[in-house]
Amino acid sequence: MSDRADLLLELKRRVGCCIDEAKAKLHVLSKDIWGCPELAYEETRSHDRLVAFFSQEEGWKVDSHFKLETAFRATWGTGGGGEQQVNMGFLCEYDALPGIGHACGHNLIAEVGAAAALGLKAALETTEKKLPVGVQVTVLGTPAEEDGGGKIDMLREGAFDGLDVVFMAHPSKEDATYLPCVAEHDVTIKYHGKASHASAYPWEGINALDAAVLCYNNLSVLRQQMKPNWRVHGIIKHGGLKPNIIPAYTELEYYLRTPSRTELPVLKAKAEMCFRSAAVATGCEVEVEFARNKYDNMLRNAALEELYEWNGKSLGMDFTTDEDVLNNESGSTDFGNVTFVVPGIHPYFYIGSNALNHTAEYTVAAGDDRAQFFTLRTAKALAMTALDVLLLPELLQRVKQEFTEAKLKEDRKLTGGDPTEC
Repeated sequence: MSDRADLLLELKRRVGCCIDEAKAKLHVLSKDIWGCPELAYEETRSHDRLVAFFSQEEGWKVDSHFKLETAFRATWGTGGGGEQQVNMGFLCEYDALPGIGHACGHNLIAEVGAAAALGLKAALETTEKKLPVGVQVTVLGTPAEEDGGGKIDMLREGAFDGLDVVFMAHPSKEDATYLPCVAEHDVTIKYHGKASHASAYPWEGINALDAAVLCYNNLSVLRQQMKPNWRVHGIIKHGGLKPNIIPAYTELEYYLRTPSRTELPVLKAKAEMCFRSAAVATGCEVEVEFARNKYDNMLRNAALEELYEWNGKSLGMDFTTDEDVLNNESGSTDFGNVTFVVPGIHPYFYIGSNALNHTAEYTVAAGDDRAQFFTLRTAKALAMTALDVLLLPELLQRVKQEFTEAKLKEDRKLTGGDPTEC
């Protein structure tokens, strides 16, 4: 055991050295992505930049357009380890937000994934000692997190098949091994009425704007009977053409969120009654279009979280203990869906700024040089956690067992009752 512990410490030291040696080119990679913000499924330049980055690194096999046009896969392996091979996955995101660019710091997520994979590869290449398992390192470029759910598309296409553990980290204003991510489904509601002159003969029209307003108000009234941690929020995207024309068409977009995927069908059923009743009251036709992909909540893995926190603290991370932060069920991510298929971890990391995500201030912070130290420190902690799992087989067994038990528990909740009852 002592030899294994000594090897682990040496490889972790090598991870840090390699990432430090590569910091200049990693910074340029991040800055290039930050400088060309692209929306979901349209991340051509960011995708090409990451593909070029791994293609220029020795030893990586790169699939440029893997399952999706703006997705990619880069792989490297040691071989050996007898018949057992462990596949460690690192995820890169790189889509931006409309209007405010990389206000969620996806350029830094891409940098963390690339840096952690480089660090792990370099550490494993330096050792002459036989590893207990063969290793494959896989980097997946996953587009469209902000809108659409690219990881869900990739799951459907089998992109995560064969992975044993997946890692990614998300910028925030604090270091945290875990922050609650909730289940979410987008929905578009379209009302079709009949145009008419609003002053001369309004009785000839069917007012689609009235339906949209009723829908909005119906949902506001529904909030009185919603659970405190459910969320319904949306906008009227199209409300008519001119004040003197009875609107013949209106459109709303809403996000529906619940703490777990087991509660989401309940909220969806209640919300849909609000959508449809507004059409009945106004005489409009209605289309209710739920998005192709719905985002699941995160399936936690305490074994991975503990390992990551241990490694993070060894690098000087100060993890938040603020209960308001740790218990605030806020955003959603398609990484949640991944955690129901492969054991994974999605920690958050401080980037040297107290700005809030999805603000113009955070866009500036994500491109600031001050974020680099914290970003690369996070990459080191992820790669070191991967080493723990690789060199200590009992840890991998614990990670997988915990994943199996947690997933079974969630699956039972999902199928165990009537989704229309609270």
